[in-house]
Amino acid sequence: MSNADLFARKNAATPRGVGVMAQFFVERARNSELWDVEGNRYIDFAGGIAVLNTGHCHPKITAAVGEQLNAFTHSCYQVVPYESYVALAERLNTLTPGGHAKKTAFFSTGAEAVENAIKIARAATGRAGVIAFNGGFHGRTMMGMALTGKVVPYKVGFGPFPSEIHHAPFPCELHGVTTKMALKALNDLFKADIDPKRVAAIILEPVQGEGGFYVAPAEFMSALRKICDEHGILLIADEIQTGFGRTGKLFAMDHYDVLPDLMTMAKSLAGGYPLSAVTGRAEIMDAPNPGGLGGTYAGNPLAIAAAHAVIDVIESEKLVERANQLGDKLKATLNELRSVVPQIADVRGPGAMVAAEFINPQTGEPDADFAKRVQTIALQDGLILLSCGVYSNVLRFLFPLTIEDDVFAEGLAKLAKALQKA
Repeated sequence: MSNADLFARKNAATPRGVGVMAQFFVERARNSELWDVEGNRYIDFAGGIAVLNTGHCHPKITAAVGEQLNAFTHSCYQVVPYESYVALAERLNTLTPGGHAKKTAFFSTGAEAVENAIKIARAATGRAGVIAFNGGFHGRTMMGMALTGKVVPYKVGFGPFPSEIHHAPFPCELHGVTTKMALKALNDLFKADIDPKRVAAIILEPVQGEGGFYVAPAEFMSALRKICDEHGILLIADEIQTGFGRTGKLFAMDHYDVLPDLMTMAKSLAGGYPLSAVTGRAEIMDAPNPGGLGGTYAGNPLAIAAAHAVIDVIESEKLVERANQLGDKLKATLNELRSVVPQIADVRGPGAMVAAEFINPQTGEPDADFAKRVQTIALQDGLILLSCGVYSNVLRFLFPLTIEDDVFAEGLAKLAKALQKA
């Protein structure tokens, strides 16, 4: 069985709309490494798009899922509930920012969590409007796409989208948008497009994921909280990509002195098993009527078991601290290379949620071609990287926080080589 044969079968059997980056097929993986069907080894700096903070096949997670597998695999929580669901909700109610009373509901995907957060916000406020931000990514469902602030490739050919969704600029001084400008644009939105008293929620990623790993400034987050409080709007923090240690805190909102009303979580919550969550203020979470929330597979017991083990591993292996250590090493390596790689315009990100943005040094314009060349060269050398950004000119680094020191050093060497060769 060869990669080429499998790719031919893929092209014949699956639609082109499901884009695939790598030209090889994985056969097995362990922690921060994977091997394809031809035996080639790769270092994984993508982590299944931020899903594998605890690495591939962590033995404690695998054991927890195995134990649950021998007990039962499905009952539908809404038909016959199970204690592990309740226990995980209790843990997230405690671990998420703020000491106020909270409740948690579980779903299957990040997009599903976002959809339900909007449902909950609308039920709690009796309002329809939602404000999201340019460059934000909130999923591929119709509501998720409506909220997402990036057209290509997510929205092309799929409209019309749900109504009452509005977008505002996200502050990014590298691209000429200051916090003051972003807040003025939000105020202009209230003047020109929607009365703030008709807005149910403002949703944002504390660190934009697909948008380019841009960090929401502290003053911007504080101003949003003030605006929400003034107008009775709910603040939703989308922590799907930022959560569970990636930013050097358990959650990215832990970096701020304000609290969200609702939080969405998924990805590294369950270490590769499909699970998402919405956690929020208890009175807000109770707004929908019984039966208004849920889903057949929502809170699957195998994924719940995995999530319990993930939280245990994050705590026992001190992965929050590890994120800061790894991120510092990566940022130091990238910054050292700036003298010989003039395309590196910015190195940013909290903890291990790190990105490098590239511009053409002659024109000052975003350089997506350079980012693609680095990604291609690295992949040929056995290092998996992901790009992102509205201009596709950013490389993001999402290696497991459990990555071994020697494998991490090897990956950094391959990255440096690819940057200088591109």
